[in-house]
Amino acid sequence: MVLKKIVHLFFIILGGTVGYLYIPEIFSLLNVTDPAWLNSPILGMIIGAIIFFILSYLLVDYIAGFLRWVEDALIKLPAMDLFFGSIGLIVGLVIAYFINIPLQDTGIHILSQVLPFFIMITFGYLGFQVGFRRREEFGNLMRANKKGRRIPEENAAPADKPKAKILDTSVIIDGRIADICQTNFLEGTIVIPQFVLGELQHIADSSDTLKRNRGRRGLDILNRIQKELPINVEIYEGDFEDIQEVDSKLIKLAKVINGIVVTNDFNLNKVCDFQGVNVLNINDLANAVKPVVLPGEELHVQVIKDGKEQNQGVAYLDDGTMIVVEEGRDYIGKNIEVVITSVLQTSAGRMIFAKPKLLEKAL
Repeated sequence: MVLKKIVHLFFIILGGTVGYLYIPEIFSLLNVTDPAWLNSPILGMIIGAIIFFILSYLLVDYIAGFLRWVEDALIKLPAMDLFFGSIGLIVGLVIAYFINIPLQDTGIHILSQVLPFFIMITFGYLGFQVGFRRREEFGNLMRANKKGRRIPEENAAPADKPKAKILDTSVIIDGRIADICQTNFLEGTIVIPQFVLGELQHIADSSDTLKRNRGRRGLDILNRIQKELPINVEIYEGDFEDIQEVDSKLIKLAKVINGIVVTNDFNLNKVCDFQGVNVLNINDLANAVKPVVLPGEELHVQVIKDGKEQNQGVAYLDDGTMIVVEEGRDYIGKNIEVVITSVLQTSAGRMIFAKPKLLEKAL
């Protein structure tokens, strides 16, 4: 509503200005000179304001819609893109101003009045495009200059702030990220992109029960991280509309804000490595902190089911690591002591092979 009032006011001012300058001349060209007050600029201003005010009612919805579209587009732009685009726009307008100075003295109407307008629009557009499209190079140049500048030892700044951690959809649904945040192993700000929230909401609204439960679990995890844990959480409102895939948007965002992607998606991990983006994989962390067991060690386990091979039993450690117990089928449902015979590390995780200690004694 306020925007429409502003548009009406703009049209009234524009109409008054046009009427003040040109309506008396129009009356003169039409030989309308009687009475004399018809040639008054004040009357022309009033007539122009009324005409444009009526005209504004025909165009206000279109103009207001266009302005809202521009507003939404600017709000969705990342701050870095908007900053360098604005700098480019200012530089383009300054160049256009200096080009227009000689044109003002030509005395030719089209050169002194019309051409400067098009020059301002052209150079403003080109400046914005150059600043926007070369933003990453300008950003890298600024960071390089900042790193190369020597700071006197007595004025030296503290260590660089930890990089922001950008969470992807898979690691939010997984849930372990909340426990990791609670232990203060992750430093810096946790960034939740708006497009990741959108994907989570889409999953939570799915007609498939499993997907719906996973999406709701992810939203619950986010609420826990934001409200219960002592960590700074920010929502990134920007979007990259020219990119369709959420994973690609995450990589782009990490490059823009110089952040770190946190995931447990194996493929996203590989793409990040290939594109030089820092990544933290929760699965790698889980594998790294699993207890170390060596051949010959003894463990107390519960055999819970058959193995794939004949007479095998299967047990699990507290962290979920599978233990294949040779000759363990007869001990299903029982707690026994086993002796580790070998440890196998695979791409899917770690497997431990063991034999019942009673059999070792019998041998």
